[in-house]
Amino acid sequence: MVLLQRPHILLLLIGTHQFLQCWIAFGSVNEEGQKQEEFSEELLLKPFPDHKLLAHFHFQSSATPSTSNGCHHHLFPKAISQLVQKFRVKEMELSFTQGRWNYESWGGFDPISSSNAKPPGVELWAVFDVPQHHIDASWKNLTHTLSGLFCASINFLESTATYSTPEWSFPPASGNVRYGTLPCEAVCTENLTPWLKLLPCRDKAGIALLLDRPSLYRGFYHSQRLHLTSTESSSEGIDSGIILEQTLTVVLQPNSERAIEVHASEKHIQPSWSLSSIFGKQVSGRCVLAKSSSVYLLLDRGLVAELKFPNKENGKSAANGLTSENFWSNPSFELSANPDRIFLEESSSHSKSLSILYMFQVEKYSESEPFDIGLMWKVPVAWLCQQTPLHASRFFMGNGNERGAIAISLKSTQFTEGFMSANSKDGSCELRVEVFQVVPWYVKVYFHSLRVFVDQQPRAVSDIIEKIHVSPSKDKMSPGVMEVVLKLPCRVNTAALTVEFDKGFLRIDEYPPDANQGFDIPSAIISFPNFHASMVFLEDDSLNKSPLLSKFQEKCPVMSYTEVLLVPLTTPDFSMPYNVITITCTVFALYFGSLLNVLQRRVAEEERFLKAKAAKKTGRLPLLLSKLSAKLRGRRREPLHSPPSSSSFINSKLVLKVILVAGLALGWQYVFS
Repeated sequence: MVLLQRPHILLLLIGTHQFLQCWIAFGSVNEEGQKQEEFSEELLLKPFPDHKLLAHFHFQSSATPSTSNGCHHHLFPKAISQLVQKFRVKEMELSFTQGRWNYESWGGFDPISSSNAKPPGVELWAVFDVPQHHIDASWKNLTHTLSGLFCASINFLESTATYSTPEWSFPPASGNVRYGTLPCEAVCTENLTPWLKLLPCRDKAGIALLLDRPSLYRGFYHSQRLHLTSTESSSEGIDSGIILEQTLTVVLQPNSERAIEVHASEKHIQPSWSLSSIFGKQVSGRCVLAKSSSVYLLLDRGLVAELKFPNKENGKSAANGLTSENFWSNPSFELSANPDRIFLEESSSHSKSLSILYMFQVEKYSESEPFDIGLMWKVPVAWLCQQTPLHASRFFMGNGNERGAIAISLKSTQFTEGFMSANSKDGSCELRVEVFQVVPWYVKVYFHSLRVFVDQQPRAVSDIIEKIHVSPSKDKMSPGVMEVVLKLPCRVNTAALTVEFDKGFLRIDEYPPDANQGFDIPSAIISFPNFHASMVFLEDDSLNKSPLLSKFQEKCPVMSYTEVLLVPLTTPDFSMPYNVITITCTVFALYFGSLLNVLQRRVAEEERFLKAKAAKKTGRLPLLLSKLSAKLRGRRREPLHSPPSSSSFINSKLVLKVILVAGLALGWQYVFS
């Protein structure tokens, strides 16, 4: 009865009840969304035989399907989600690279070099889930969006003359893929800062705290990569959402004064290093939003084969030596921190030795006890990284500004018998090599001039080339594309492809500001479809929780990029437009200056000035006589008039000026017409 008598109290109670129900429902949805969205951060460290160190940062974010949470996300970057939904991107990869991956010293037969070694500049490819006639429009809008998102010149790839459509040689080729590169694009912190803003903790906490700008750009190789996979628009009925993979691969030179002083006479001494000495910072704990945060130290197969294990002298394998608790205080090196786990790679058919992986969990460290892993070498160690079956290089042939030839050279890296047995078929061993080459439209390639050399001997094209697809270039419309599958014997030492071309002519407005430097030809992609780079470690539950180790277990095709070629084209004399502009501006300044001077000059004041000047020039005797006559007549003295010739002189002067200016204008118009 009391509530009925006071309806405002009843309404307040009903509203409070509904609000609490909505809040509980929203909290349950919010908690469910946070459980579905995940973020992980990992760092992989790997020493190289040329006294350098690889630091591979791996960040992965996963989002739920858009139908569950709509446009709201808790960890996943909203800009990437909107990009996928707007342009219906099924898969995309964008990389910014400074420097070139050294395949001879750093290897090419491992998951890092096959997936994260990118060509210099910007590389972008995307697969769209749209009809065929809408792909080009989606690509154009995507390039503009990424250009504004990462502060780069990616919008230059919107023109059909800058991107291509691979058919089958490019790994994700499916007909809806577009591929484009900008070899001359400079990479700086303006590209790294937007990339870091996609992380939940940015570079303020967690492993990303090590991303010190001066340390990163001081390295020999720097590549930031963004790989996006979306299954929201899949026709298979599987809707797993979006997976965003962000990787940053850096090759640094550790500075070790102790190694220089103690082992100055040793040739193969490896420098000692630590996280604080390389990046100038320590890890003070994980990102609070990260599901997992780990640091790995990877010892390559060749390095493990050269190290001195405690049980190696007793005839036991390296795997048995791993079970020793004192392994991190090995006679060859010493770790500054004890690893939480040690993983051993399973037996590989391509190598007799196995890789070793040390795992350090960052969760147990804090600001009072930061994490800082260090490696100190005790004895000199020399080893070789596992390389691709063939080392690829590319260069120009010929001279002059009219024509030339492009040559792609393949040299054997003395791969083991395991490599050759992997390609053996019915007693015969064949090595298949895929070549994907894109050339700009102003390099007019004659694909009929393709020649093949095996062991420095010319061979018939039909005997070596198993499959070929050629798309000739069109002037100012599309680049030239060549996709070739080579079938080489496994015992081959050298192989080469040559193709001739003519250099085109550009209009003056098509030249870049640094035209005399030359024009860049993108890197060619050399892949080996019969070889797959993977690292499978022993079965463990923690491996399934690590996105980086799960990525290593996937079989990715072995591929490498060639050098970026610099082709000089015939350039005009860019000083001539400057000279024409200066002369034209001078003539127009004289013309309009004289014209305005004539039109705005005050003639009356000039006449009075001339009269006064003429009066001053007359003698005193005429002046006295004029004064005397004026007194005798009783009138005021009239000023002396200037001679009439002055007025006529002024008029004639003005006429001459006008005639001169008009003559110059008519002559100028006649010459340029």
